[in-house]
Amino acid sequence: MSSKKEPLWTRNFVTIAIVNFIIIMIFYLLIVTIAPYAVKELHASTAQAGLISGIYIVGALIGRLLTGRVIQSVGSKKILLIGLALFVCTLLLYLIPAGIGALLVIRLVNGIAVGIASTATGTIIAQILPATRRGEGIGYYSMSTTLATAIGPFLGLMLAKHISYFMIFMICCGLGLFAFVAAFTTKIAMPTRTTSVSAKKGFDIGDFIDLRALPIGILIMLFAFGYAGILSFINFFAEERDVVAASSLFFFVYAVAVLVTRPFTGRLMDLKGANVIMYPGIVLFALGLLLLSTAHSSFTLLLAGAIIGIGYGNVASTFQALAIKVTTPEKMGLATSTYFIGLDIGLGFGPYFLGYLEPIIGYGKMYFGLGIFIFVFLILYYFLHGRKDHLYVG
Repeated sequence: MSSKKEPLWTRNFVTIAIVNFIIIMIFYLLIVTIAPYAVKELHASTAQAGLISGIYIVGALIGRLLTGRVIQSVGSKKILLIGLALFVCTLLLYLIPAGIGALLVIRLVNGIAVGIASTATGTIIAQILPATRRGEGIGYYSMSTTLATAIGPFLGLMLAKHISYFMIFMICCGLGLFAFVAAFTTKIAMPTRTTSVSAKKGFDIGDFIDLRALPIGILIMLFAFGYAGILSFINFFAEERDVVAASSLFFFVYAVAVLVTRPFTGRLMDLKGANVIMYPGIVLFALGLLLLSTAHSSFTLLLAGAIIGIGYGNVASTFQALAIKVTTPEKMGLATSTYFIGLDIGLGFGPYFLGYLEPIIGYGKMYFGLGIFIFVFLILYYFLHGRKDHLYVG
């Protein structure tokens, strides 16, 4: 048996990672700029601006549900190109100031496009990676998402200070078109299908959700609930604790922590299984939240960001790899969709529920409570996956 490793950094791998980075970066860039745009340019109310921003998540969920059902029969590259074409078209519509109602529809359809395209990129990566290095490869690939979630908001806020919203939308259109051209140049082989879905009639939940990956989808949904509190409220918390200057570096420190550790954790998962990453990562995320709740200085805030990056960042990507490991090869697309549906629900609806809790207990106690919640999450992980993780090693 040859000891030579199968290659990870192929042309297709790098191209799809770049395409995914662009999609997610634009996603987050628009999240932080679209609400101010709606208020300043379209004279929307605060509530309307919040709906315009949040309906994106609903669209992404719809896109993932639709994609998970058909990606295996249509083909992951075709689905990616369809999603990117729709993505570029809806980005172009942002250039037309057509009113609040029209913008809501545009945001919804743009979100659907993101859900379609990003599910396709995740599926393609799973298909082209060597099975023996899938955890490692997904670890590297998910860095594209990690960087995008940090650079997107930073870039959006920076651009909004110096150029018009019209020019911001133009930049997004250009990047989206580049992603479409890049995806078009890739050569992705269609995996052999062992079953046909064309003969199915009627509603079947298995057409939309991979039941083998459903426990992973539930776990990432609850786990992401903790991170949603950071994404949505860290700036308000920083203002309350008078550490606003450091808050701008929070996600940068988070991203660096993930980038430094993820190459090792991905390979470790392939060799030793997910539990060796999951248990320490969950504990670190919980400790990071508890530390964050006590932050009254820049150092404490940024240290919490690094610990949360190591914990949440690595566990989230490991869950993505697990969703693929627990299913069959012909269900990779559906399993990827199932994972992202759980992630979107946690990140999208978490702030809504936490928004009701925070005025009652405050930001500090909210983060403390989330830290305790993540500690309890360890038990749920054990019963839904941890106790049988040895079945998926290798």
